[in-house]
Amino acid sequence: MPNRLADAISPYLRSHADNPVDWHQWGTEAFAEAAERDVPVLVSIGYSTCHWCHVMARESFSDPALAAYLNERFVSIKVDREEHPDVDSSYLAAAGAFTENLGWPLNVFVTPEGKAFYAGTYFAPQPLVGRPSFGQVLEAVTDAWTSRRGEVTEIADRLATALVAVGRAPVDAAEHAGVAPPAVALPDDAALARTVAELWAYEDTTYGGFGGAPKFPAAPTLGFLLERPDGRELALRTLKRMGASPLRDPVEGGFFRYAVNRDWSDPHYERMLYDNAQLLGLYTRAWVYSGEQWARAVAEGIAGFLTDVMRMPGGGFASAQDSESTVDGRRTEGGYYALEEEDRAAQAPPARDEKILTGWNGLAVQALARAGFTFDAPELTAAARRAADFLLHQHQGPDGTLVRASIGDRTSAAQATLEDYGMFASGLLELALATGDAGYATAARRLVDSTLAAATDTAPRVTPPFGTPNGADPVLAAQGLAIALDPSEGAYPSGLTATADAAHTLFLLTADHRYLAAAHTAMGLLGPLAPTRPLAFGAALRLMARLAAPIEQLVVVSPDGAGDHPPDPVGLVAVARQYAGSVVASVTAEQARMFADAGFELFAERPSRDHVPTAYLCHDFVCRLPVTDPASLREAAATA
Repeated sequence: MPNRLADAISPYLRSHADNPVDWHQWGTEAFAEAAERDVPVLVSIGYSTCHWCHVMARESFSDPALAAYLNERFVSIKVDREEHPDVDSSYLAAAGAFTENLGWPLNVFVTPEGKAFYAGTYFAPQPLVGRPSFGQVLEAVTDAWTSRRGEVTEIADRLATALVAVGRAPVDAAEHAGVAPPAVALPDDAALARTVAELWAYEDTTYGGFGGAPKFPAAPTLGFLLERPDGRELALRTLKRMGASPLRDPVEGGFFRYAVNRDWSDPHYERMLYDNAQLLGLYTRAWVYSGEQWARAVAEGIAGFLTDVMRMPGGGFASAQDSESTVDGRRTEGGYYALEEEDRAAQAPPARDEKILTGWNGLAVQALARAGFTFDAPELTAAARRAADFLLHQHQGPDGTLVRASIGDRTSAAQATLEDYGMFASGLLELALATGDAGYATAARRLVDSTLAAATDTAPRVTPPFGTPNGADPVLAAQGLAIALDPSEGAYPSGLTATADAAHTLFLLTADHRYLAAAHTAMGLLGPLAPTRPLAFGAALRLMARLAAPIEQLVVVSPDGAGDHPPDPVGLVAVARQYAGSVVASVTAEQARMFADAGFELFAERPSRDHVPTAYLCHDFVCRLPVTDPASLREAAATA
């Protein structure tokens, strides 16, 4: 039996390489073999820090008898959902027709044409109350395939047709039945206020957070609340409680993925790059709004976790850190995190998934650049710059298209998705504002422009303004199962929202209404849906709030020769670091000219006056008289 996973890019796939299951990687070869043998396909999807994925690997996929049954009667494909998010979202959509309890591992049984006819999540090797064993599931699927083939293919065909026809509409693993409608007007302030009020009603007033157990950080939704004056108090209180809870590791500073209990105790100990990058941005913003030390301390702890634990030698960031490790010779989940700092030093830390994902690294670049500027921490800005440079050199081809993932010196064949373009573009834009380097903003604009050029109206009910330059996953496309629009968010922004957010920032810098129109159109697709599901569409709601809010832009221009970290003799830049406007930039006069020459209208005719830092506070690109003293800037900002 060939070992097809031993040399996989994905650490998750390599962790299954020694299973007795005859695994295939995602590709056409597995489906061709299934067609030749006339057997169904098991598409098993997970990720490296998924606890129940590990459990099922040990219990079921390592069982010789179950593996022999699978090898004889199925073709088995193992997929890393982080490497192939489009494959995951497609099959997650199909799985919603068979089970309400969606999650990972996700095990989907499909025809040789890729069409799902049954699905489930974790299957134990022995029957549980109300749940069959994995062996019983395999036997039932085999019986249906051999004795009721017509019924199976009819189910598969009808489901595939329905999902493709609506442009793929499930929202997330918890709420899975919405449909992205045609573009409509965005929710107005009154509608957003009702959504904020709904979140106030969801608050757990005893322990913080939303709802009962399990409890997630809900970073995108907290971002929406921070944008809204009527939600800011709730967001700040929630962030403060989370920062003092067991969900955060007090030694290394990072947050765990979620807590089993309502009081944030008993975390699932995996630590995800996307969670910690978004939370760094939130705690940085919380300090800007509150000025309180707890927010800065938590933000600096997260930044330390990213740079000390998650950063790879080339400058990029690993996608996750495992929940399990070996402590004193015993395999344990979370045992490492129960140790004090000096005791940890004697133990091997939990393994990282060292796969570098373009989109998630874009989130880290954005958060570190913002934190570096806000806290006057050049080392964080340098970390953001190094990661961005790594991605620009290693994850972008000569034609400008992006790579989805890499590990070491190898790149994945998986298609980059819209989230990669949007998240990386937003990271580059934040880095440009923090460093004054217009080259990063120009690179971001090229990425967004490429998604606008790639947009196609392929689905009858939706007209997304952005497309993926790499195209759809070729296997899904050949099977007619590629999805035109996936608005799903949940734990982090969808590709649609991430790219719309980058487009909106480009508008704020260029005054080019193409970008504003694209952002409006994208959010219009979610206009009726997002306000009714704030925990599922927090990032979209945050952007809707930004689109509805007045535009406030602040540019501080320092004299030439100041370098990347200009001196601030009168404290003007220090005021800018705590300004919560739509856009904040600190540049030298020469950098302002380079931005303007590159087409970023906000920086046009913005000189430094009298050889001292000069602040331009603007409303909708119309600027007040420039000021050179902090008191005047504070007064102007307070009345903006």
